[in-house]
Amino acid sequence: MISNRAQLEEIEDRSLAPYGIRSKDSKGRKYPEDEPEYRTAFQRDRDRILHTTAFRRLEYKTQVFINYEGDYYRTRLTHTLEVTQIGRTVARALGANEDLVEAICLGHDLGHPPFGHSGEAILARLMKDSDGFNHNKQSFRIITSLENRFPDFPGLNLSWEVLEGIVKHETEYDQADAAGFNPELRGHLEAQITNAADELAYTAHDLDDGLRSGMITAAMLEGISLWEIVIKSVGWHLPDLDDLARHRIIRRLIGLEVNDLVTSTDQRIRESGVRSPEKLQRLPYNVVGFSEDMHRWNRELKDFLYNNLYRHYHVVRMAVKAERIVTNLFQAYRAEPSMLPKHVQANVQAYGLDRTICDYIAGMTDRYAIEEHEKLFDPGTLP
Repeated sequence: MISNRAQLEEIEDRSLAPYGIRSKDSKGRKYPEDEPEYRTAFQRDRDRILHTTAFRRLEYKTQVFINYEGDYYRTRLTHTLEVTQIGRTVARALGANEDLVEAICLGHDLGHPPFGHSGEAILARLMKDSDGFNHNKQSFRIITSLENRFPDFPGLNLSWEVLEGIVKHETEYDQADAAGFNPELRGHLEAQITNAADELAYTAHDLDDGLRSGMITAAMLEGISLWEIVIKSVGWHLPDLDDLARHRIIRRLIGLEVNDLVTSTDQRIRESGVRSPEKLQRLPYNVVGFSEDMHRWNRELKDFLYNNLYRHYHVVRMAVKAERIVTNLFQAYRAEPSMLPKHVQANVQAYGLDRTICDYIAGMTDRYAIEEHEKLFDPGTLP
């Protein structure tokens, strides 16, 4: 049996909650296109994001550990895929549009520069007099301008709802600037799910990578409420934390958090009485979130990770190296723009020199930035 787009839209209509967004109700695209025969609008958006150069580059961009430090640590790409998996699970449980959540999840980190949040902070400082930099805005620039894949329009020409979800991406470390996308409204349910899935994923998986690296030990986590709850639930005890035990613990941690997120969100939605996407967005609070207990336990775990992993001397040393690399590259290109590749120089007239340099560096992988730095500053390396 073949299912065409109309039939897929009917399935959506039957299966989604009243406050889930239907692809047939999309506000559309900036540049009109005929929609595909066997995909919904949001499925097409997901596929367009998946095939971008920016998405492929995420494989070699830092989450916490730089790429060459080990093959098993998370990268921006694996983090993105894990956020997407969690987001789809939550969306399915709550009657949200899975395809819309998946598209937003896959696109939410496209604008991250090399070297993780360190790279972002450095570019923000370097661009403070030129309209700044943050990876949310950069993700939007990529999908609306910088990805050049179609002859009839710039960017990917994604649907309004996917763009809105990416623009309104917010976590503890990310703040949205929703100008042009109804800033008086909160993110729709699917956007809120993406935000929560992102925080859930990076907390659990940064803990996993920290334990794998040895920078964090099980003994250090004694007394952390969520850790104690999880190890008790799996029946694990000190002192031996082998790979199998670590996998069980992280898996149980994610499971407990997802269960809490789904049940707490469902309770808020029921109490709100909303019956449409717009009414959900007009609520004075986000409906997607953890219970008070889980929120408090997560806060404790995040504070632990900040003090013991993100501020670990090994990670800080890499951040200092990243600052030197990104700053040197930026200043060198600014002093002599002709060192930029020809296809990059072509953007200066449209975007200005500083923004063009920023776009170029933000698109670099960790490895490429290091190699480019060597080419410019190591006399023994060929340019």
